[in-house]
Amino acid sequence: MAKKEQATEEKKVKTVEKAPIAAAEGADLSIEQKLINLYRLQQMLSEIDKIKTLRGELPYEVQDLEDEVAGLQTRIHNFQGELKELETTIGQQRIKITDSTGLIEKYKEQLDNVRNNREFDSLSKEIEYQGLEVELAEKRIREFTHDSKTLAEEIIKCKSMFDERKIDLKAKKEELHEIVSETKIQEEQLREKAKNLETTIEPRLLISFKRIRKSARNGLGLVSIQRDACGGCFNKIPPQRQLDIKLRKKVIVCENCGRILIDPELAGIE
Repeated sequence: MAKKEQATEEKKVKTVEKAPIAAAEGADLSIEQKLINLYRLQQMLSEIDKIKTLRGELPYEVQDLEDEVAGLQTRIHNFQGELKELETTIGQQRIKITDSTGLIEKYKEQLDNVRNNREFDSLSKEIEYQGLEVELAEKRIREFTHDSKTLAEEIIKCKSMFDERKIDLKAKKEELHEIVSETKIQEEQLREKAKNLETTIEPRLLISFKRIRKSARNGLGLVSIQRDACGGCFNKIPPQRQLDIKLRKKVIVCENCGRILIDPELAGIE
């Protein structure tokens, strides 16, 4: 008797695995077939989720590193531009010093040939003014030189950090590429199968399923009953509702989490 029951269960599992799928969208499917198609879709999407989990945070880490490298590159470029401007400004201040020094020498020579006090005072003021210009230019040169030194040090730091991040980015990209290469074909096949399977599911039901899946923490939009409880939120399901699920006359959702429920026997789960 036990062997007979086991053979019956195995037959049911095979039936689910090989259950026919209506090819035309909007075909008049039974509730049972709709649930089977939806369950198979859930299995495929769960496999895709596992692949994504395998990749973990790597894609986000790669993106963050790419952004950081680009940011450092921009910062270095901006700093180098500022440094060039400072060097140009320092050069201009040095020219001012040369010009003012030349004028001071010229005015001092003219002092020897003044004819009155008015000319003497005028030349003295010009000498004093040009002397102040020299002092101001020297002060600015000291300030700009200090700023240039600070910028140069910052550029060195940024370049060092840039080189380190590039090495990290290369390593992360290689790691991600290796994982993607291993799972890419499998993921593409699953996505293609899932896409084809979606055409066999009633659009309104498919939209509801995707909405539930999106809000569910574990990505399960359809679950089976496990030990008289919902396989998603694990809240107890009343006996009458369990009976309705077993009858497969309508699509029933969990009253607590909103997930679509399927009879374990129909899903081929022991």
